[in-house]
Amino acid sequence: MSIKVTLPDGTVKEVEKGTTSLDIAKSISEGLARNVLAAEVNNEVIDAMRPIETDSTLKLLTWKDKDGKTTMWHSSAHLMAEALEILYPGVKLAIGPPIKNGFYYDIDFLDYHFTEKDLEKVEQKMKQLAKQKSQYIRQEISKEDAIAYFKEKQDPYKLELLEDLEDGGITFYTQGEFTDLCRGPHIPHTGFIKSIKLTSIAGAYWRGDENNKQLTRIYGITFPKNSELNEYLEKLELARQRDHRKLGKELELFTFSQAVGQGLPLWLPKGAELRQRLEDFLKKVQKDSGYQQVITPHIGHKKLYETSGHYAKYGADSFQPIHTPDENEEFLLKPMNCPHHCEVYKAKPHSYRELPIRYAEFGTVYRYEQSGELHGLTRVRGFTQDDAHIFCTPEQVKEEFQNVIDIVLYIFKTLDFKNFTAQISLRDPEDDTKYIGSSENWEKAESAIQEAVAEKGLKTVIEYGEAAFYGPKLDFMVEDALGREWQLGTIQVDYNLPERFELEYIGADNQKHRPVMIHRAPFGSMERFVAVLLEHCAGDFPLWLSSEQYAILPISENYNEYAQKVSKVLNNSDIRGFIDDRNEKVGKKIREAEMGKIPFMLIIGEKEMETNTISVRQRGEGDLGSMSIDDFTKIINKLIEEELSN
Repeated sequence: MSIKVTLPDGTVKEVEKGTTSLDIAKSISEGLARNVLAAEVNNEVIDAMRPIETDSTLKLLTWKDKDGKTTMWHSSAHLMAEALEILYPGVKLAIGPPIKNGFYYDIDFLDYHFTEKDLEKVEQKMKQLAKQKSQYIRQEISKEDAIAYFKEKQDPYKLELLEDLEDGGITFYTQGEFTDLCRGPHIPHTGFIKSIKLTSIAGAYWRGDENNKQLTRIYGITFPKNSELNEYLEKLELARQRDHRKLGKELELFTFSQAVGQGLPLWLPKGAELRQRLEDFLKKVQKDSGYQQVITPHIGHKKLYETSGHYAKYGADSFQPIHTPDENEEFLLKPMNCPHHCEVYKAKPHSYRELPIRYAEFGTVYRYEQSGELHGLTRVRGFTQDDAHIFCTPEQVKEEFQNVIDIVLYIFKTLDFKNFTAQISLRDPEDDTKYIGSSENWEKAESAIQEAVAEKGLKTVIEYGEAAFYGPKLDFMVEDALGREWQLGTIQVDYNLPERFELEYIGADNQKHRPVMIHRAPFGSMERFVAVLLEHCAGDFPLWLSSEQYAILPISENYNEYAQKVSKVLNNSDIRGFIDDRNEKVGKKIREAEMGKIPFMLIIGEKEMETNTISVRQRGEGDLGSMSIDDFTKIINKLIEEELSN
């Protein structure tokens, strides 16, 4: 019996039922077949060696495809697990998924002492196994047989995973002498894995629960060519050099204290000034766009978050309620600003003539993150959102949404984030239990976002299941200087919270109507945004953001008095800097100023003092020559104006 298989270019191939994707690849080209890692059949990624039984669409996946990479990294996790079982007999395996860059496997090493020094030994064993070109063989297995297999291996983690699986949908994958519980898919054989690097180890609680045993998580990455691994490792080294935690310490921007608590950043003076400049920048943009500033408390009554739905969704995994001497009172650390802003809106009646109303706040919120998930400023327990909520009529939604997009694009351009994708995050079509509100409201919200984005002509992708629990959203996925992707700005359309809080306005018909709520945060959070910006520009901030725009370098102490005069004039012109009056050679002062990423160095000696000038050196550009203080001020102001007038 024959079936029809349609390729991405529209070509239809008539093949025998049970033909594999790899067979079809071979019929097209042997060269293509040698590069096929997996296949997308009827929009589902499967093994390239799995039979196709019905008329289908087919996309052959290679290393160039995202799902091709993911499949190879998933298979690499299995290869690493095989190597570990050989080197450390009896270890217990938990889970080993692919991730954005590579893979990991969580391992219970029992009494073995495993450290980063052991990674190279595991790499070498993986390379030996890969050369055997062992096929990844899929086997459907009954739940009873699967339980029996892992009982014999005495593997509590796989047995626990099996408890949640239904009989009839359980599969094993075997390569060489190794078998694992897995849904797949996998690459045809281990020989595709040519270049291997195990990058690090970390602690990870089983199933992310601090009450469970802590396992050892081993991270790794593989490539089909050594050249690609070398390129990746170079980027990794650059990333280490740009690590915001390292730069934050060197530039004296922020710190953490165990005495204060994990995940609670302390902003040092230079960091606080940097953050304030970012806030002032956005406040001006918002004021020009008709936003009004509000301020709300750091805590709220538990009932407030029960009304919004946040407590039902996140309460069990959040900071626990704060109790007062009154037994009827329970408060929560504020996890979101939106419920507070709903109450601000309700403070007085509104007419349609007032709408849209735009409330903005740099509001600090608190969310409990497990200690193993905390990471510098990118994952913290207390952070400040550049939050705003727009209350508008249904007819105003699209225009308001597009106005927010314009603000986000202006910010990205000003801060040199050139590469980004707008991700439309919609409901999970197979699980509506994760969301609140009616399907009708969800459909209206999703349509509004898609129409607004289409008219803006943004480069977009759609991700199902990534919506907020109260509404769909547009997330801006920004690529930094090292090609890494970060989620920064977000815009969300919400028909549900206005219903839950019974928000109203009087329409032109003199009747009560429900406003639509738009949530937006162009930075996302101040903490994460500063971390990403810091790594993106390697601490070399644009001039308008720099904590110190100049360093005055007197050649000797004889010119310190004149240096003070120059500094006073510049400070009065709102140009920031300092005097390096140490008893050091000027060459050393210049080198240290360059390393400290100071944009301008002003060298002062006898000639400059006599002529009332300064000798200017620009970081990365070299000497600009001698000039008056007024001319230097004009240069600074012109550069800042150019940076902010994109």
